[in-house]
Amino acid sequence: MASHFTPEALFGTTVTDRDGDKIGKVEDVYLDNASGQPEWVSVKTGLFGSNVSLIPLAQASLSGETVTVPFEKNHVKDAPHHDPGRELSETDEADLYRYYGIADPTSTGHTTGTGTTTGTTTGTTGTSGVVEGEGTYRGQGHDTSGPNTDEAMTRSKEELHVGTETREAGRARLRKYITSETVSRTVPVSHEEVVVTREPITEANRDAALSGGDLTEEEHELVLTEERAVAAKETVPVERVKLGTETVQGTETVQAEVREEHIDLDTDAGVRTGDSTTTGKHTDRR
Repeated sequence: MASHFTPEALFGTTVTDRDGDKIGKVEDVYLDNASGQPEWVSVKTGLFGSNVSLIPLAQASLSGETVTVPFEKNHVKDAPHHDPGRELSETDEADLYRYYGIADPTSTGHTTGTGTTTGTTTGTTGTSGVVEGEGTYRGQGHDTSGPNTDEAMTRSKEELHVGTETREAGRARLRKYITSETVSRTVPVSHEEVVVTREPITEANRDAALSGGDLTEEEHELVLTEERAVAAKETVPVERVKLGTETVQGTETVQAEVREEHIDLDTDAGVRTGDSTTTGKHTDRR
């Protein structure tokens, strides 16, 4: 019998096997009915903690928050399972001691019960709850990992909220500069050419012809004119250019990973469940 342990020191501790592998956390502490000392502890094993395995404290050692037992983890998992909250009968203890290869002290006629707030046993009637390390009674439905809360789990999920933010996307500038090009235009022009006209002497022009001397030397001069194409440049305004903005609507796709909790019901073989979503078997996969 492990009389050097107290229930308060055992609750919530981690049980490891002889190789240091974690078996589980102490859920219940079972006291000897005669001495009131801890004799067994229970840990949840199996998939999702679906089984309750009892481990004897006779050869266990406690160091801080760790209880070390001289068995292998798989050996503990394969031990005869026990219903939580029910007292151990002499037959139950005999089977367990036989399985663990420990001398059976039940031959002296004592039984083992579940601990209560006063540290005494519950007698032959058993109890539906156990005592936590701080003396708080834990109900029929309770947390098996982390702090004890209430009778239900809260399922949560992450939701994605999107919006917009304004940031600088770039800058635009107006820059004026000068370029040159050659422009050709066709302009009509005119010029005068010399034309010599000879006409015979007639009665109509005889007087003009005889107005000078008989024989003289003379020069007659004519001024000729012509048009020439010329170019002149003038600066004229063409248009006004200014900067502004306009808003163009579009869409963008935002992607982010969000997480969601799911709660599945897991029961031992043979446990009956109803059809209600609050009390029966229900898998929530929203």
